[in-house]
Amino acid sequence: MKRIKEYKKLFKIEGKIDLKELKSTYRSLVKEWHPDKFQDEAKKEEAEIISTQIIDGNHFLISIAPETKEANLEAYKRTITEFQVADWHHKSMLLEVTFTDGNTYEYFGVNRILFGKFVNAKSMNNFGKRNIFNSFLYRKSKKAAVMA
Repeated sequence: MKRIKEYKKLFKIEGKIDLKELKSTYRSLVKEWHPDKFQDEAKKEEAEIISTQIIDGNHFLISIAPETKEANLEAYKRTITEFQVADWHHKSMLLEVTFTDGNTYEYFGVNRILFGKFVNAKSMNNFGKRNIFNSFLYRKSKKAAVMA
């Protein structure tokens, strides 16, 4: 959740994320902080760090935007209903779940107690569907690898 707040603050977003507004803000920030604009080496290094944050923030905010989630809803539903949990990691309030189709999703705000119940459930998939997968803000963090 801290990461979401930091990126929203960077892009001056309050409330829901609007992709058109995000794109416009992204472009103006990239122009403002492009490293080639600065002659001073210290300022140039600072601009490189900030421009990297801007790019990362843009990708992250696009991935959690309501429009993005709605566009990918069918594929998400298919993953959580047809495939099993293959792996999981929990750090702070972030739960990362990899499914047997190769897709990985991050769930924000999952506390340690709920994570413990998830791991110890008879069926992680059923517990996840009832208590996590449809209840928490999520984003797809890794796509399934395509086999050649």
